Amino acid sequence: MEFGEYVVGRRPALMRFATVLTCQTWLAEDIVSDVLGRAYERWDRISVMAEPHAYVRRMVVNEYLSWRRRLARTSPRAEVEPDVPFSDGADERARRDALIRRLARLPRRQRAAVVLRYYAGLSDAEIGAELGCRVTTVRSQISRALATLRVDLTANPHTYQETR
Repeated sequence: MEFGEYVVGRRPALMRFATVLTCQTWLAEDIVSDVLGRAYERWDRISVMAEPHAYVRRMVVNEYLSWRRRLARTSPRAEVEPDVPFSDGADERARRDALIRRLARLPRRQRAAVVLRYYAGLSDAEIGAELGCRVTTVRSQISRALATLRVDLTANPHTYQETR
């Protein structure tokens, strides 16, 4: 597969994955662009792998983890709420935004584990390989993240209201 074909076919999926992972569209675009630039330089080695997309997705996760470290050192820390609330009027969009805001509060490794499990659909062993940790660590990270999300839901029931 040529690199151009890969980008046309997989960039939208990488962008969705990175957006869920980072909870910020601008950061997802930066990460995917950086990763695809590095992947282009190594495409002759990546394209012959059994799962080139899994390799590039791992590059996205690694870049996200390093961006978070850089961002934490260089960004001022303040809670700033937007003047205008997020809303385009669609219930689905509001639920997704609330979920992404809750995910954004998780520590980066917990968020990465949850996104890899529930968004990418990977097994514990695959997540461990992606994050470079043991399966038991993956399970504990996901368990802690889900417990945090549950506490968040009970503490702030108005943050996430499901309408049927």
